[in-house]
Amino acid sequence: MKIRNSLKSLRARHRDNQLVRRKGRIYIINKTQKRYKARQG
Repeated sequence: MKIRNSLKSLRARHRDNQLVRRKGRIYIINKTQKRYKARQG
């Protein structure tokens, strides 16, 4: 999992990327391409 300052550009890289908020953190998850996983902050 990558830890990034900004997730906006990462979200645009694949159409299945989802922006999810869990426990005060923001995550990018993708069910079809598992390599697109990121967390902010």
